Amino acid sequence: MDPWVYPRERWLGNITLWLGLLVWVLLVLGTLGIALVYVLLGFIAYVFAQSAVIAWIKGTAVKLSPTQLPELHARFQACCGHLGIQNPPEAYLLHGDGIFNAFATRFFGRNFVVLLSDVVDAMEAQPDGINFYIGHELGHIRRGHLTGHIWRAPVLWLPLLGAAYSRAQEYTCDLHGAACCKQPDSAPRALVALAAGAQQWRHVDLQRYADQSTGNSGFWASFHELIAGYPWLTKRVARAIDPGAKLPSRNPVAYVLAVFVPYTGRAGGGALALLVVVAIIGVLAAVALPAYQQYQSRAVVSQAWSEAAPVREALGNYYKQKEEIPDSLAAAGAPETLPGGSELTLDPDTMVVEAVLPKVKGTLRMEPSATDDGIAWNCVAGDDLPEKALPATCRK
Repeated sequence: MDPWVYPRERWLGNITLWLGLLVWVLLVLGTLGIALVYVLLGFIAYVFAQSAVIAWIKGTAVKLSPTQLPELHARFQACCGHLGIQNPPEAYLLHGDGIFNAFATRFFGRNFVVLLSDVVDAMEAQPDGINFYIGHELGHIRRGHLTGHIWRAPVLWLPLLGAAYSRAQEYTCDLHGAACCKQPDSAPRALVALAAGAQQWRHVDLQRYADQSTGNSGFWASFHELIAGYPWLTKRVARAIDPGAKLPSRNPVAYVLAVFVPYTGRAGGGALALLVVVAIIGVLAAVALPAYQQYQSRAVVSQAWSEAAPVREALGNYYKQKEEIPDSLAAAGAPETLPGGSELTLDPDTMVVEAVLPKVKGTLRMEPSATDDGIAWNCVAGDDLPEKALPATCRK
């Protein structure tokens, strides 16, 4: 059992992996391979976008080496060795322009770790804290987070599941970061710096900050954490102090709302996720509304056709007995209004009956034709009535 892996990441990773592979197979088979074309197009777009990022890093940042920032390079190499990474990735120091973080990325099989300068400068009073950021990013590489998302991509958007897996990855990487630190308080101190800033982190009471998590377990706090890719920082600090710390439970009602919000990635946040939900609802409405209108039209037309059965029968009997078309519906003993409200008119030359359908603003034509057994009736779309609204049983 790997001591640097958060337990929930294991089973969440297995669930998302198998579901993702299943969806990939279904997409390929269900589209007869057409989905692979879109995958190829997406890969081409990724190559262009990611190549720009890598080129920017290489062309701007300072690459760590035994002769370039040797102390920082030594920390990086030591952490790689401690975590058992045989082929250390390239490491760079980049001016963050106020951004306080680090990140790992990958391009064509090569891994990169970038430390932003504000992180390194902030930890000057406790350099061991730099090891936490290094270890955290190496955790993403060691656990395959930079490649595994490809196979899981079709299901990572799923509400609750995708965000939960992302948060579990963060807890795992925090464990990797803590493993690279020699002092027990370096990991929580490094995390607190993300909250308090480059200077004031030194004066923060770690335990009191971790205890803030107990007062942030209400509905909205729970909801926004459930749809986010990062745990609340207070919880991360609590677990950095004590990996076995029991954190406050979330508000159960928040799960009810969160299940309707798809996961949009770590950079998306709750606002973007809600926008995605609105967009999905809009698309569904655009598809469902015309479908519902067609269904409603078919229901009205089917009702009128069914209610007019006695009228057609009366006209058929009249014609069979007298071998002529009646002058009016009344002459054949048929009503001029159906129970559903449709008004009927008879063409005395062709015996065509038209039903004006006020509910759908269209006309249903019932056309007779002679057969060996008498009269057969067909339905035809009249003025303003779409052909799709006609019942399949009466079409020509």
